Amino acid sequence: MIQYFKIIEHQTIAIEKPEAGSWVNVLPPLKQEEFTELSESLDIPIDFLKDSLDIDERSRYEIDDNVKLIVIKTPTENNSFNESDAFYITIPICIILTHNQIVTVNSFENEAIKKFLNSFQNRHPDKKNMMVLKVFEKVTTNFQDHLKEINQRRNILEHKLYDANRNEELFQLMRIQKSLVYFITALRSNELLMIKLLRTNILQLTEDEKDFLEDLVVETSQALETANTYTTILSSSLDAFASIISNNQNEVLKRLTTLTIFLSIPVLIASIYGMNVPIPYQTSHYAFWVPVILAFAILAFAIFNYWKRFKK
Repeated sequence: MIQYFKIIEHQTIAIEKPEAGSWVNVLPPLKQEEFTELSESLDIPIDFLKDSLDIDERSRYEIDDNVKLIVIKTPTENNSFNESDAFYITIPICIILTHNQIVTVNSFENEAIKKFLNSFQNRHPDKKNMMVLKVFEKVTTNFQDHLKEINQRRNILEHKLYDANRNEELFQLMRIQKSLVYFITALRSNELLMIKLLRTNILQLTEDEKDFLEDLVVETSQALETANTYTTILSSSLDAFASIISNNQNEVLKRLTTLTIFLSIPVLIASIYGMNVPIPYQTSHYAFWVPVILAFAILAFAIFNYWKRFKK
């Protein structure tokens, strides 16, 4: 689906076809016919449009016939039905700067473009560089927001694990860890992209725009450090919980082993007195009670000695 927007009298208006100074937004579902039509009408290399279809596309920029392509990664919720997958993944947003328009291509719906659309009336489509930087800003803000959500979810799961060591919480912590791996990779790639744009200045930024981009580099770096910190904390927590679970398991096995030893004492005595051979007091009226009392006496002595040593 292709959307065309333009600012007319300070209002965002949807238009039927691209015009000078308009914003073209391509959303899923994506069709080959639409790509071909858009490529021909706006004179955009078809590969620039198809790059967004690759979910593993890295952050980068490219220039072809004065048409500039910028790919940046943004976070989004993972809609996979596999319960072992990450809660969040990162997807590419392709920003294409033509002679007269700015084009964004999204293979998946994402919050960054939605937020940009909601604030589009405050933008100036003729200032394409600032619009690109504003998309960068929304992407960075999305990362920061999702990192806060991840940290809150991690705290909740850890508190649940304090009360009961269940596999469900551990699996969810692993999914959070996978999400953070996606975030770290994307943030590092985005940071390098912004630094290259700042160094090469292919967008021909003004001094104010350079200052704004420098601020975005700092914010992206901070988000990257936050993601690394959360990953370290989560790894330490998982290691600690693994040790706790192992200790608890050893304690349970120790108790079961002790119980087995205690129960083997009356079983041993009963087995001896149950042999098909002559035994003492077999004709006595107390032939049943003698082994029973003897077994429980020895068992009580063993339990008393174990409790006495355990108390020390």
